Amino acid sequence: MTHIHDHSTVNTQYPDPRLPETVASSTTSAVSWGAIFAGAAAAASLSLILLMLGAGLGLTSVSPWENDGLEAGTVGIAAIGWLTFTQIVASGMGGYLAGRLRTKWVGTHTNEVYFRDTAHGFLSWAVAALVSAMLLTSTVSSIVGGSAKVVGSVAGGAAAATVGGAAGMANASSEGSGSPMDYFVNSMFRPGTPAAAPATPASPDAPAAAPAAPAPQQDLTPAQLNEVTGIFTNSITTGQLPPEDRQYVAQLIAQRTGISQQEAEQRVQTTYDKAQAKLKETKEKAQQVADTARKTTSYLMLWTFISLLAGAFVASLCATFGGRQRDL
Repeated sequence: MTHIHDHSTVNTQYPDPRLPETVASSTTSAVSWGAIFAGAAAAASLSLILLMLGAGLGLTSVSPWENDGLEAGTVGIAAIGWLTFTQIVASGMGGYLAGRLRTKWVGTHTNEVYFRDTAHGFLSWAVAALVSAMLLTSTVSSIVGGSAKVVGSVAGGAAAATVGGAAGMANASSEGSGSPMDYFVNSMFRPGTPAAAPATPASPDAPAAAPAAPAPQQDLTPAQLNEVTGIFTNSITTGQLPPEDRQYVAQLIAQRTGISQQEAEQRVQTTYDKAQAKLKETKEKAQQVADTARKTTSYLMLWTFISLLAGAFVASLCATFGGRQRDL
């Protein structure tokens, strides 16, 4: 009995020498961070290389010339496909390396080994994704920020352009800034053909009356021109041209061109209608651009999400292959 008691005491203090790796495995961490970081570095590098290759191929397939190069829809589909391909290849490589380079777990159940390999692949993909995100933050921010800026400027884009034209007229009215408002305001002050005086009955022997001399034309001062621009800017923005403003502008036009007050008022109303139509067309174009940017950004984010999920799955799967080969 004493011999048996002594033997049991020795076994308690010193583990069975036949199972040294089992005891050692219980005190070793289940995470091989070295293998994870190695796989993540390989995945991030390969992803960057493939993205650069895809960007180069994409730029060679587009062209600013009409009817030359691929269509925008085709380029978008190709970009989505290449992004997914990049994620699958790079994540698969990183996951395989993480599984192949990790330490060997001795005396661990097969299901536990499978779970650890899957976790190693997922962690390598996560680290690579974070590194890639930090490297590509400026690019993604410019895409999203530019699209948001376009969408946010839809409502006031056309009006801001009109106001900007008015400011340009105020600063350099004699030179003209080439804005749409400058064009409409200047078009109202173009010289017109004076209306012929009504013919009066005369005898056949009476000498022909000399044509009436055109009315003297008065040049507008820069202050008056800026005032007319401000009137049109305010009326187009509010959607209504007050009668007193129309009459005042018509008086300036009549003094400048020599046409009658009635013709000048008709010219003001016609120009105002054209400016309103131009404003409406500008707003519609801005809305179309904003809607296109919104859809493009939405599709880009959705397909990026899908490609990242595919990369996480492939990285986890390839890590199990690498871990299986490591344990052979």
